[in-house]
Amino acid sequence: MPARSRTTEPLYRIKADLFKCLAHPIRIQVLEVLAAAGDEGTPVTRLLEVTDCEASHLSQHLAVLRRSGVVTSSRTGNAVEYWLAQPLVAELLVVARAFLLSSLTPDSDRLRTAQELPPLPGASPQAILDAIAAEA
Repeated sequence: MPARSRTTEPLYRIKADLFKCLAHPIRIQVLEVLAAAGDEGTPVTRLLEVTDCEASHLSQHLAVLRRSGVVTSSRTGNAVEYWLAQPLVAELLVVARAFLLSSLTPDSDRLRTAQELPPLPGASPQAILDAIAAEA
């Protein structure tokens, strides 16, 4: 293995671990809710409502996101609130949504459903798609 690969492999492993932590629909939904909340913490009770997930399952998903450093939390008494660890996570979600929208163009029902998802902070997915189209 060339020296360059040995030195960069850990970086790719970290990136792969990030994508693994994102690889579940409930976790993506949680991150989008947190992104939409901005600087305000989101209580676990709200995440339970939005995801319609059992508390034990949501707890496992939140643990994956915490271990990966994607979210942070704060406990006050019995109440726990969550935030995105970095604003860049929200930007990643916007790009992922733009990718989703571009791949759903032929399927109007799914595209309509995707367009009705709650807005995310930052650049709109459509703005990203427009910029890509302008470069082509």
